[in-house]
Amino acid sequence: MSDSATLPFRKMHGLGNDFVVLDGRIDPRPLALDPARVRAIADRRAGIGCDQLIVIATPSDNTADVRMLIFNADGSEVAACGNATRCVAWLAMTESGRDSVVIETRAGLLDAESRGTSLVAVDMGAARLDWREIPLNEAVDTLHLGLSVGPLSDPVAVSMGNPHAVFFVEDSEAIDLAAVGPDLEHHPIFPERANIEVASILPTTEAGRGRIRMRVWERGAGITPACGTGACATLVAAARRGLSPRRAELILDGGTLEIEWLPDDHVLMTGPVATSFTGLLDPALLS
Repeated sequence: MSDSATLPFRKMHGLGNDFVVLDGRIDPRPLALDPARVRAIADRRAGIGCDQLIVIATPSDNTADVRMLIFNADGSEVAACGNATRCVAWLAMTESGRDSVVIETRAGLLDAESRGTSLVAVDMGAARLDWREIPLNEAVDTLHLGLSVGPLSDPVAVSMGNPHAVFFVEDSEAIDLAAVGPDLEHHPIFPERANIEVASILPTTEAGRGRIRMRVWERGAGITPACGTGACATLVAAARRGLSPRRAELILDGGTLEIEWLPDDHVLMTGPVATSFTGLLDPALLS
Protein backbone atom coordinates (compact mmCIF):
# COMPACT_ATOMS: atom_id res chain seq x y z
CA MET A 1 0.00 0.00 0.00
CA SER A 2 1.20 3.52 -0.69
CA ASP A 3 1.04 6.09 2.10
CA SER A 4 -1.43 8.12 0.03
CA ALA A 5 -3.86 5.21 0.07
CA THR A 6 -3.87 4.77 3.82
CA LEU A 7 -5.65 6.74 6.51
CA PRO A 8 -4.02 7.58 9.87
CA PHE A 9 -5.88 6.53 13.02
CA ARG A 10 -5.32 6.72 16.74
CA LYS A 11 -6.49 4.03 19.16
CA MET A 12 -7.50 5.62 22.49
CA HIS A 13 -9.41 4.66 25.59
CA GLY A 14 -10.94 6.06 28.74
CA LEU A 15 -10.82 3.44 31.52
CA GLY A 16 -10.79 0.68 28.90
CA ASN A 17 -13.77 2.03 26.93
CA ASP A 18 -11.87 2.09 23.62
CA PHE A 19 -12.09 4.12 20.44
CA VAL A 20 -10.66 4.33 16.97
CA VAL A 21 -10.24 8.04 16.26
CA LEU A 22 -10.12 9.31 12.66
CA ASP A 23 -9.48 12.92 11.62
CA GLY A 24 -11.96 13.98 8.96
CA ARG A 25 -10.43 17.46 8.77
CA ILE A 26 -7.39 16.17 6.91
CA ASP A 27 -9.05 13.45 4.84
CA PRO A 28 -12.71 13.38 3.76
CA ARG A 29 -13.00 9.58 3.73
CA PRO A 30 -14.05 9.17 7.40
CA LEU A 31 -17.01 11.48 6.79
CA ALA A 32 -18.43 9.00 4.26
CA LEU A 33 -18.67 6.15 6.76
CA ASP A 34 -21.70 3.89 6.59
CA PRO A 35 -22.73 1.23 9.16
CA ALA A 36 -20.97 -1.59 7.30
CA ARG A 37 -17.64 0.28 7.24
CA VAL A 38 -17.97 1.18 10.91
CA ARG A 39 -18.62 -2.45 11.80
CA ALA A 40 -15.60 -3.55 9.75
CA ILE A 41 -13.26 -1.16 11.57
CA ALA A 42 -14.76 -1.98 14.99
CA ASP A 43 -14.47 -5.76 14.48
CA ARG A 44 -11.96 -7.06 17.04
CA ARG A 45 -10.83 -9.95 14.83
CA ALA A 46 -10.84 -8.62 11.28
CA GLY A 47 -10.60 -4.87 11.97
CA ILE A 48 -8.88 -2.67 14.54
CA GLY A 49 -11.46 -3.24 17.25
CA CYS A 50 -13.29 -0.68 19.38
CA ASP A 51 -16.43 0.10 21.34
CA GLN A 52 -16.96 3.31 19.35
CA LEU A 53 -15.51 4.86 16.21
CA ILE A 54 -14.89 8.60 16.54
CA VAL A 55 -14.48 11.08 13.71
CA ILE A 56 -13.05 14.54 14.38
CA ALA A 57 -14.53 17.12 11.99
CA THR A 58 -14.53 20.86 11.39
CA PRO A 59 -17.13 22.45 13.69
CA SER A 60 -20.26 24.05 12.28
CA ASP A 61 -20.48 26.31 15.35
CA ASN A 62 -17.77 28.98 15.35
CA THR A 63 -17.53 28.86 19.16
CA ALA A 64 -16.37 25.23 19.08
CA ASP A 65 -12.82 24.01 18.52
CA VAL A 66 -13.73 20.67 16.92
CA ARG A 67 -16.80 18.61 16.10
CA MET A 68 -17.06 14.98 17.18
CA LEU A 69 -19.07 12.28 15.39
CA ILE A 70 -19.70 9.07 17.35
CA PHE A 71 -20.52 5.64 15.93
CA ASN A 72 -21.19 2.55 18.02
CA ALA A 73 -19.56 -0.75 17.11
CA ASP A 74 -22.81 -1.89 15.46
CA GLY A 75 -22.61 1.03 13.02
CA SER A 76 -25.27 3.24 14.59
CA GLU A 77 -24.51 6.93 15.09
CA VAL A 78 -25.16 8.36 18.57
CA ALA A 79 -25.12 11.83 20.08
CA ALA A 80 -22.99 11.43 23.19
CA CYS A 81 -20.06 9.49 24.64
CA GLY A 82 -18.39 10.81 27.77
CA ASN A 83 -15.13 8.86 27.65
CA ALA A 84 -14.65 9.69 23.96
CA THR A 85 -15.34 13.36 24.65
CA ARG A 86 -12.45 13.42 27.13
CA CYS A 87 -10.18 11.77 24.54
CA VAL A 88 -11.12 14.23 21.78
CA ALA A 89 -10.79 17.15 24.22
CA TRP A 90 -7.28 16.00 25.14
CA LEU A 91 -6.33 15.80 21.45
CA ALA A 92 -7.77 19.27 20.80
CA MET A 93 -5.95 20.76 23.80
CA THR A 94 -2.69 19.13 22.74
CA GLU A 95 -3.16 20.46 19.22
CA SER A 96 -4.02 24.00 20.30
CA GLY A 97 -1.69 24.28 23.29
CA ARG A 98 -4.60 25.49 25.43
CA ASP A 99 -5.96 24.11 28.73
CA SER A 100 -9.61 24.30 27.69
CA VAL A 101 -11.62 23.60 24.54
CA VAL A 102 -15.23 23.37 23.33
CA ILE A 103 -16.40 20.17 21.64
CA GLU A 104 -19.38 20.23 19.29
CA THR A 105 -21.55 17.09 19.44
CA ARG A 106 -25.06 16.14 18.41
CA ALA A 107 -25.93 16.49 22.11
CA GLY A 108 -24.70 20.11 22.14
CA LEU A 109 -21.55 22.08 22.92
CA LEU A 110 -19.42 20.57 25.70
CA ASP A 111 -16.79 22.51 27.64
CA ALA A 112 -13.66 20.60 28.60
CA GLU A 113 -10.51 21.50 30.50
CA SER A 114 -7.26 19.88 31.57
CA ARG A 115 -6.96 18.72 35.17
CA GLY A 116 -3.38 17.50 34.93
CA THR A 117 -1.42 14.99 32.91
CA SER A 118 -3.89 12.93 30.82
CA LEU A 119 -6.75 13.96 33.12
CA VAL A 120 -9.70 15.84 31.62
CA ALA A 121 -12.90 17.33 33.05
CA VAL A 122 -15.94 17.74 30.80
CA ASP A 123 -19.17 19.59 31.50
CA MET A 124 -21.59 17.07 30.01
CA GLY A 125 -24.49 19.51 30.09
CA ALA A 126 -27.73 19.29 32.03
CA ALA A 127 -29.27 15.94 32.87
CA ARG A 128 -32.59 15.49 31.08
CA LEU A 129 -35.27 13.97 33.26
CA ASP A 130 -38.56 14.39 31.40
CA TRP A 131 -39.89 11.28 29.63
CA ARG A 132 -40.02 13.17 26.31
CA GLU A 133 -36.37 14.19 26.56
CA ILE A 134 -34.98 10.71 27.27
CA PRO A 135 -37.03 9.69 25.14
CA LEU A 136 -39.62 7.15 26.28
CA ASN A 137 -42.62 5.88 24.38
CA GLU A 138 -45.15 6.92 27.00
CA ALA A 139 -45.67 9.47 29.77
CA VAL A 140 -44.27 7.85 32.92
CA ASP A 141 -42.50 8.83 36.14
CA THR A 142 -38.82 8.66 35.18
CA LEU A 143 -37.82 8.31 38.84
CA HIS A 144 -39.62 4.96 39.05
CA LEU A 145 -39.85 3.43 35.60
CA GLY A 146 -42.24 0.48 35.69
CA LEU A 147 -39.84 -1.92 34.00
CA SER A 148 -38.44 -5.27 35.10
CA VAL A 149 -36.44 -8.02 33.44
CA GLY A 150 -35.10 -10.99 35.37
CA PRO A 151 -33.59 -9.80 38.68
CA LEU A 152 -33.80 -6.11 37.72
CA SER A 153 -36.72 -3.78 38.37
CA ASP A 154 -37.71 -0.17 39.11
CA PRO A 155 -35.01 1.75 37.21
CA VAL A 156 -34.48 5.49 36.99
CA ALA A 157 -34.48 6.92 33.45
CA VAL A 158 -32.03 9.72 32.62
CA SER A 159 -30.73 11.25 29.40
CA MET A 160 -27.20 12.60 29.14
CA GLY A 161 -27.64 13.25 25.43
CA ASN A 162 -28.36 9.53 25.16
CA PRO A 163 -30.92 7.40 27.03
CA HIS A 164 -30.06 5.48 30.21
CA ALA A 165 -31.95 3.18 32.57
CA VAL A 166 -30.24 2.82 35.96
CA PHE A 167 -31.08 -0.15 38.18
CA PHE A 168 -30.00 -0.12 41.84
CA VAL A 169 -29.09 -3.53 43.22
CA GLU A 170 -27.40 -5.00 46.28
CA ASP A 171 -24.47 -6.39 44.29
CA SER A 172 -23.92 -5.12 40.75
CA GLU A 173 -21.23 -7.73 40.11
CA ALA A 174 -23.75 -10.53 40.67
CA ILE A 175 -25.94 -9.40 37.77
CA ASP A 176 -25.54 -11.29 34.49
CA LEU A 177 -25.52 -8.25 32.23
CA ALA A 178 -24.96 -10.33 29.12
CA ALA A 179 -28.25 -12.11 29.81
CA VAL A 180 -30.46 -9.11 30.64
CA GLY A 181 -28.75 -6.32 28.71
CA PRO A 182 -30.03 -7.07 25.19
CA ASP A 183 -33.69 -7.32 26.23
CA LEU A 184 -33.50 -4.11 28.25
CA GLU A 185 -31.64 -2.21 25.53
CA HIS A 186 -34.35 -3.09 23.01
CA HIS A 187 -37.37 -2.81 25.33
CA PRO A 188 -40.31 -1.16 23.52
CA ILE A 189 -40.42 1.72 26.01
CA PHE A 190 -37.12 3.00 24.55
CA PRO A 191 -37.73 4.19 20.96
CA GLU A 192 -33.99 4.88 20.52
CA ARG A 193 -32.91 1.86 22.60
CA ALA A 194 -31.09 2.52 25.90
CA ASN A 195 -27.88 2.12 27.83
CA ILE A 196 -28.39 -0.08 30.88
CA GLU A 197 -26.59 0.44 34.20
CA VAL A 198 -26.60 -1.70 37.33
CA ALA A 199 -25.32 0.13 40.40
CA SER A 200 -24.62 -0.61 44.07
CA ILE A 201 -24.33 2.15 46.68
CA LEU A 202 -21.13 1.90 48.74
CA PRO A 203 -20.29 3.71 52.03
CA THR A 204 -19.39 7.37 51.58
CA THR A 205 -15.83 8.57 52.10
CA GLU A 206 -14.72 10.32 55.28
CA ALA A 207 -14.99 13.58 53.35
CA GLY A 208 -18.65 12.85 52.63
CA ARG A 209 -18.21 11.99 48.97
CA GLY A 210 -20.42 9.24 47.63
CA ARG A 211 -19.14 5.98 46.20
CA ILE A 212 -21.05 3.89 43.67
CA ARG A 213 -20.04 0.62 42.01
CA MET A 214 -21.47 0.55 38.50
CA ARG A 215 -21.47 -1.75 35.48
CA VAL A 216 -22.87 -0.98 32.05
CA TRP A 217 -24.42 -2.52 28.98
CA GLU A 218 -24.00 0.05 26.18
CA ARG A 219 -26.51 0.12 23.35
CA GLY A 220 -24.81 -0.95 20.17
CA ALA A 221 -21.65 -2.11 21.97
CA GLY A 222 -22.64 -4.50 24.77
CA ILE A 223 -20.69 -4.76 28.02
CA THR A 224 -17.91 -2.17 28.15
CA PRO A 225 -15.34 -1.49 30.91
CA ALA A 226 -16.60 2.06 31.35
CA CYS A 227 -19.22 4.52 30.13
CA GLY A 228 -18.87 8.22 30.88
CA THR A 229 -22.47 9.20 30.19
CA GLY A 230 -23.55 6.10 32.11
CA ALA A 231 -21.55 7.21 35.14
CA CYS A 232 -23.15 10.66 34.91
CA ALA A 233 -26.64 9.17 34.59
CA THR A 234 -26.03 6.83 37.52
CA LEU A 235 -24.92 9.64 39.84
CA VAL A 236 -27.96 11.73 38.85
CA ALA A 237 -30.28 8.74 39.41
CA ALA A 238 -28.75 7.99 42.81
CA ALA A 239 -29.01 11.61 43.94
CA ARG A 240 -32.64 11.81 42.77
CA ARG A 241 -33.44 8.73 44.83
CA GLY A 242 -31.64 10.15 47.87
CA LEU A 243 -29.08 7.33 47.78
CA SER A 244 -26.00 9.48 47.21
CA PRO A 245 -24.76 13.05 47.56
CA ARG A 246 -24.46 15.00 44.32
CA ARG A 247 -20.73 14.30 44.11
CA ALA A 248 -19.40 10.76 44.01
CA GLU A 249 -16.73 8.38 42.83
CA LEU A 250 -18.17 6.04 40.21
CA ILE A 251 -16.23 2.77 40.26
CA LEU A 252 -16.50 1.00 36.91
CA ASP A 253 -14.90 -2.19 35.63
CA GLY A 254 -12.10 -0.14 34.04
CA GLY A 255 -11.46 2.33 36.87
CA THR A 256 -12.94 5.36 38.62
CA LEU A 257 -14.58 8.55 37.38
CA GLU A 258 -15.40 11.55 39.53
CA ILE A 259 -18.91 12.83 38.83
CA GLU A 260 -20.60 15.92 40.24
CA TRP A 261 -24.19 17.05 39.63
CA LEU A 262 -23.75 20.79 39.87
CA PRO A 263 -26.31 23.26 41.30
CA ASP A 264 -27.20 24.39 37.75
CA ASP A 265 -28.04 20.72 36.97
CA HIS A 266 -25.07 20.32 34.63
CA VAL A 267 -23.01 17.18 35.23
CA LEU A 268 -19.23 17.44 35.52
CA MET A 269 -17.20 14.32 34.67
CA THR A 270 -13.48 14.02 35.42
CA GLY A 271 -11.33 11.10 34.37
CA PRO A 272 -8.22 9.90 32.51
CA VAL A 273 -7.46 9.44 28.82
CA ALA A 274 -4.86 7.26 27.15
CA THR A 275 -3.47 6.48 23.70
CA SER A 276 -2.88 2.79 23.05
CA PHE A 277 -1.24 3.09 19.63
CA THR A 278 -1.37 4.87 16.28
CA GLY A 279 -1.36 3.38 12.79
CA LEU A 280 -2.54 3.49 9.23
CA LEU A 281 -5.95 2.16 8.27
CA ASP A 282 -6.02 -0.25 5.33
CA PRO A 283 -8.22 1.37 2.65
CA ALA A 284 -9.93 -2.01 2.19
CA LEU A 285 -11.80 -1.27 5.43
CA LEU A 286 -13.31 1.81 3.80
CA SER A 287 -14.13 0.20 0.46
